[in-house]
Amino acid sequence: MATPRKIEHPAIELQIAPMIDVCFLLLFFYIITSKPIKPEADLSMTLPGTVQQEEALNLPDEQRIEIQGDSKIVINDMPVGEPGDSALPQLVTILKRFKETCDANKTEALITLAAEDSVPHQRIADVLNACARAEIHGVSFAVTGDDEEGVAP
Repeated sequence: MATPRKIEHPAIELQIAPMIDVCFLLLFFYIITSKPIKPEADLSMTLPGTVQQEEALNLPDEQRIEIQGDSKIVINDMPVGEPGDSALPQLVTILKRFKETCDANKTEALITLAAEDSVPHQRIADVLNACARAEIHGVSFAVTGDDEEGVAP
């Protein structure tokens, strides 16, 4: 019996250069066709602001300031400042914001001042000075129920 001969097969070589080319082509394809995700920090955001009106609104915008007998100042049912404070910085800040809003809406800032009879005149002058610092010129005094009877129409 004859012994089988070993058949020599040529060594199989793997060509790597074409495989690298195909990998690069696939990589380029996926890079070009993919859309990058925008991170949250890059989203543009604008905060609301004040926008000027083109024409004036006919809405009367009026704030009511009351001076109570103990020299306490109340604007729209909210107490403001201390009875002994003549500078009234909190009232000035509120009135300046009110004036800016009225200017943006092209309306006149109106203040109605209602003081009790027992209030010292200096406290009324303090409130008028706060209105002047806020550059509000439309200030009027409220008429009480007793005074309306004596006023002619």
